Amino acid sequence: MEVSRLFYYPVKSLGVVETNQLDVTAWGPDRDRRLMLVDENGKFVTQRQHNEMALMKTEDDGKTLTFKNGPETFTLPWPDFSLDGAQKNVRVWDDEVAGSLVSPEADQWFSKQLNRPVSLVYMSDDTTRQVDLEFAQKGDKTGFSDGFPFLLISEASLAFLQEELPFELTMNRFRPNIVVKGCEAFAEDRWKRIAINGIDFEIVKSCSRCAIPTINPETAERQPEVMKVLVKHRKQGNKVFLGQNLIHRGQGFITVGDDVQLLD
Repeated sequence: MEVSRLFYYPVKSLGVVETNQLDVTAWGPDRDRRLMLVDENGKFVTQRQHNEMALMKTEDDGKTLTFKNGPETFTLPWPDFSLDGAQKNVRVWDDEVAGSLVSPEADQWFSKQLNRPVSLVYMSDDTTRQVDLEFAQKGDKTGFSDGFPFLLISEASLAFLQEELPFELTMNRFRPNIVVKGCEAFAEDRWKRIAINGIDFEIVKSCSRCAIPTINPETAERQPEVMKVLVKHRKQGNKVFLGQNLIHRGQGFITVGDDVQLLD
């Protein structure tokens, strides 16, 4: 087995950056979901509420954002986020953490595109969001992800679902960080520990899926057929699952083409 694709998502629920090499930091994938849009109450805003967020694309290694391929762009200040800006308490699911407001210009740009008041916040290095201790060790942290630093899916799992759909099912609908090839469909369900380029990863929890994979990332159209296929093949109890959440035990980098070693 080997790594076939690598992704990170600078702003939660917005455009993807595909890369040949992914730096693995204490947070997980470098620059992955350290930024997030929140409403007036500090609650996270995603494609679940605004499917048009799928049309906010990233360019220039995740630094520049466009909306619907329009002429207006916004440039993220990587890596020079100020830590002197105002902070506000923000919420991701049941977690409340401090978010640093990026700038009034950022708030204005995103609010204009979504036609509602939102703020762009950054999770600074001096903020810690503990991963759920039911699955993690004390000190394991993540940014504004739904709950874990890494998500892995195999190419074969996507190909299995694709067979029953009349349109292209792109991998970025499911928003993984690591895609692997060379295994059978859903083999990742049985893994407990893998290693890539000397970094160990614990497979800690199957990923339950919401409606976001039903959103076409090119048109923002909702395609309920995707959920029907997931329910048919991947339903357990009252949820559907695809992909595995990972916690890393080391830092360094992983590269497309790296061997994936199954340790357990």
